[in-house]
Amino acid sequence: MATITATPARKLPALLSNRAAAKLTLLALVAAILVPLAHARWASGTWPDALTVDLTAPLTDTSDWIIDNRDGHPLFLYFFGHVSNAVVLSVRAVYLALLAVGWAGVTALGAFVAWRAAGVRLALGTAAAFLACGLLGMWVPTMQTLALMAVAVLASVVVGALLGLAAGLSDRMDRMLRPVLDTMQVLPAFAYLLPVVLVFGIGVPAAVLATVVYAAPPMARLTALGLRGADRGVLEAVESLGATSRQRLLTARIPLARKELLLGVNQTIMMALSMAVIASVIGAGGLGDRVYQALASVDVGAALAAGIPIVLLAVVLDRVTGAAGGDTRGAGRAVWPYALAAAVAVAGAGRLAGRAEWPEAWTVNIAEPVNRAVDWMTAHLYSGVPVIGGTADWAGHFTTWVLDPLRDGLQWLPWWSVLLVVAALAWLIGTWRTALTAVLAMAAIGVLGVWEPSLDTLSQVLAAVAVTLVLGVATGVVAARNDRFERLLRPVLDVCQTMPQFVYLIPVVALAGVGRAPAVAAAVVYALPAVVRITTQGLRQVDPAALESARSLGATGGQQLRQIQLPLARRSLLLAVNQGVVLVLAVVIIGGLVGGGALGYDVVFGLAQGDLATGLVAGAAIVCLGLMLDRVTQPTDRRTTKGA
Repeated sequence: MATITATPARKLPALLSNRAAAKLTLLALVAAILVPLAHARWASGTWPDALTVDLTAPLTDTSDWIIDNRDGHPLFLYFFGHVSNAVVLSVRAVYLALLAVGWAGVTALGAFVAWRAAGVRLALGTAAAFLACGLLGMWVPTMQTLALMAVAVLASVVVGALLGLAAGLSDRMDRMLRPVLDTMQVLPAFAYLLPVVLVFGIGVPAAVLATVVYAAPPMARLTALGLRGADRGVLEAVESLGATSRQRLLTARIPLARKELLLGVNQTIMMALSMAVIASVIGAGGLGDRVYQALASVDVGAALAAGIPIVLLAVVLDRVTGAAGGDTRGAGRAVWPYALAAAVAVAGAGRLAGRAEWPEAWTVNIAEPVNRAVDWMTAHLYSGVPVIGGTADWAGHFTTWVLDPLRDGLQWLPWWSVLLVVAALAWLIGTWRTALTAVLAMAAIGVLGVWEPSLDTLSQVLAAVAVTLVLGVATGVVAARNDRFERLLRPVLDVCQTMPQFVYLIPVVALAGVGRAPAVAAAVVYALPAVVRITTQGLRQVDPAALESARSLGATGGQQLRQIQLPLARRSLLLAVNQGVVLVLAVVIIGGLVGGGALGYDVVFGLAQGDLATGLVAGAAIVCLGLMLDRVTQPTDRRTTKGA
């Protein structure tokens, strides 16, 4: 029998029929033309000054105008001034109400709400969390944070629901809002602070409004998703009965979107808490301010004393809002009025007994023993540990062997080669529109004149993402293949995912001091739970029939993982990469508070000095960097995209 051998002429069309190979071939042709021209024109490789726009003068003029007119211009007097006063009055009213109810009343009412939402176990946990806040001497700061959060969450839910309603009912509004929400999703929390500080100054109004801007997008996105995903059959049935558009919305669409709306409220509360803690940098007060002041003085004990209530609040709020609207076991309709009456009676009794304030004698000072433990760790684990070295040694080695070479390598690359690599990665995983967006975002960084600090931040993000993916995917694989390990890991991941970003800085500063490596370590710990969860879920959702077929053919566990599970879970793994990148970037920027440098330092410096030019340019560069990283790591569904 004659053997047919494919000629090179036949192989080429087959190669080009592969989408990725065709894209790479076209990119190679474009690079072959453009690279020599770029090298001849810009041989030094650094971003050319001719392509840089200096925004210092206009931004400084804008800042000066706002400061000069803040007390006299009608815009500030009759709009921003009223908004600021309304925020201050609302937060103060809630705060005074919480203090008037007293610690016993707040604890009882909180336990009652948790009981109605999810049963007795969560009620006991909620009561224990509030009591722990008091025992740690943080009752008043906790009430300050709760008051700020109550106002911010209410405003965020209203604004987000209105935007989501518009996007859910109008295709044009949905198309207009989608890029705005995408940008806000990848924008780190720190970047929101400077503009509101410039307009409202340091204090509660700026903190609340920054929190609203940060926390409203998930409510808007999930509201639109719920309204657009309503069952068509139900809507058609309601319409056939002669219902008006308003009646269809109120009686069908909104009830059908109830699950998404409740999830939106949950996500809004969690993001608001995270931002309320970060906003302590601009005078929000409360628990975040205690953490910030303790970090500034490297007082780990005081930071932990304030950090524990933040974590407890996050866990309680997440559980209560996550269970809202579900099956309230043990909370029958015939019982809850009596329970509410009992909670109110407890509040009244505490008030009448003159015990509204948490008794000073009931506080426990953990700062001193924690600081002694930190001193012991510094003396025994920080450095000089035989054979393995200490935590500071590890941080130093990671900086010397990983962060410095990666930063120097990125800054050594010619700017046009960086743009070419970004275009290649974005086009391979998405479409030409994705590649164009990523390249324009990266080029905007150079135009803003912060090319080198941005590459420094990018090097930290890449290093943190690499470590996160190695640890997260490995842990996710083990969790997907071992039910017992997954059950043990679940509560740890739950707690880690509800902790605000600020809290992660406490342990790394205690163990490794300040610098870029601790900032990267905090980013890894913050992003790890999401990567583990997504990886585990993706591997568990692989078709069991495919695994059974592989086992019947004698495939080992490792072969099933490499040849079946990982390829079939590709989209979940890409989503894990995308979420890991976004979460890492958020904490790397906050790492500017603990010596991370680069763009994070510029934002912190701009906030501290009121330097709009430095802070806003750095914030814009962060947005561009986040947008580029999001596009490079976000897979595009080609079934719904034309012209890929």
